[in-house]
Amino acid sequence: MEMVTEFFENLWGMTFFSDRFWTICLALVAVIVAYQLLLRFAPKAVAPVHRFLQRHPLVWICIPAALLIYFVYVSLGWNLWVSVSDWGAGELEASYGFGGFGNYARMFASDTFWPALGNTLLLFCLIPLCLLLGLGLALIMDQGLRGSAVFRTLILLPFALSFVVTGTVWAYMYRPTGGVLNSFLSMLGVNVSAAMKEGHLMWVSSNDTIMLSIIIAMVWQFSGYVAVIFLAAIKNVPVNIINAAKLDGAYMPRVYVKLIIPQLKGAMGSCITILAMYALRSFDFIVSLVGYTTSSAWTLPVWMYNEAFQSNNFAYSAAISCFLLALVLVLILPLTYCTNRRK
Repeated sequence: MEMVTEFFENLWGMTFFSDRFWTICLALVAVIVAYQLLLRFAPKAVAPVHRFLQRHPLVWICIPAALLIYFVYVSLGWNLWVSVSDWGAGELEASYGFGGFGNYARMFASDTFWPALGNTLLLFCLIPLCLLLGLGLALIMDQGLRGSAVFRTLILLPFALSFVVTGTVWAYMYRPTGGVLNSFLSMLGVNVSAAMKEGHLMWVSSNDTIMLSIIIAMVWQFSGYVAVIFLAAIKNVPVNIINAAKLDGAYMPRVYVKLIIPQLKGAMGSCITILAMYALRSFDFIVSLVGYTTSSAWTLPVWMYNEAFQSNNFAYSAAISCFLLALVLVLILPLTYCTNRRK
């Protein structure tokens, strides 16, 4: 509760620190309410304004556009300036003088940078795993078996859960002693105690398997979503084409391989883009699963959080976040372009 209170206090101090901001907001609300009342009870009084708004309907977009520019692009610009400022490490009072690109040089020279970058890119392994598993589930649901609707709901349920809930649940499942996975392996006859003495089956407690455990949990959460996307794309394939292939003597496996799956490129591109975005910003999932002090599971977002809120090194953290933004643009924009380009 104290963390939530502190967060909103910081948000209030950084954004809503000026009475002028609230004055402008109240003035805009008052103008809109007055206009709607006059339009309802005295339409002739605002007839010129109403005709102008009808001719220029995009005027109403100005307010959300201004909010978008302020809360997104102005914030990005502020973060970029902080990354090159002279705000010293450990200083709580902000300093916005130009300090050069020393934070970026320190970031690339840090021993934590390459492992954190490697872990961030390693999370991209969930993309082919989710695609393969999701495609298999979609093909099963497309058979029209009894209970397919219930099955579809069950596999989509993990995606409806928040990352915090999923991370907490899997943290209990991964516990070496008393955890669900090791208890299940014991029921299958595996000598879990002997394996643990040799350093195996430690899951998130071992540096060797911690990233694999994170990827498995994320695949569990996203495979159902991918399956539903693929199933919707399969249902959009014209039935007459499938029936014509059957009349020509093609078996269903051949119909899927030669006819249906090649038409899933659009859905596959969308799934790849969404999975890549989640892989790059899986901060809350990792923190809920293993915490933010386990350096072997640090990704760029987790490292950035530790530098900002554990070391009070805000300029350095801003440099890490700017690099993460550049990484997102480099990886996501080509995927988006390839998905949406016209053939």
